[in-house]
Amino acid sequence: MALTGKKKAFADAVLSGKTNKAAAILAGYSVATASPAGSRLAKDPEVVAYLAKKRPAAEPPAASVRKGAKAAQDPVAPAPAEVQDGPKFDLAAAMQHTDPKAFLTAAMNDIALDPKQRIIAARALLPFVHGKVADQGKKDGQATAAKKAGAGKFAASAPPLKLVGKR
Repeated sequence: MALTGKKKAFADAVLSGKTNKAAAILAGYSVATASPAGSRLAKDPEVVAYLAKKRPAAEPPAASVRKGAKAAQDPVAPAPAEVQDGPKFDLAAAMQHTDPKAFLTAAMNDIALDPKQRIIAARALLPFVHGKVADQGKKDGQATAAKKAGAGKFAASAPPLKLVGKR
């Protein structure tokens, strides 16, 4: 299962050298519950796997659990640019869209975005591209079906034939 947005934000903050509590706050957790949330997320198997994949091989795993001011002063903590490899979703460029359809299309087509988020964008874009089957009422649907059928007791009759030519 893929990381959620909050878990990914937490892991990226930990990779940049933040403490678990600070990383949880940056990920969007409440300040009151950030410490237990950070502790819980640090043990989450998906987050641990993500951190192991993104962390350089020379860095020890305990480096992400630094406390307080030491984490900010420690030169061992990798910079975010060193950790990130490959293209990332550019939020600043995405916010330039004035049309929600254009934004959703850009998010859906962005290969750097998490597949789960791309599916959510595609699902949100669906009504813009394809209308619902039941856009019309029940009676309108019956009238349309009757016109298509063209026959029946209450169907409109065809206009009379006109003879063209000599009489």
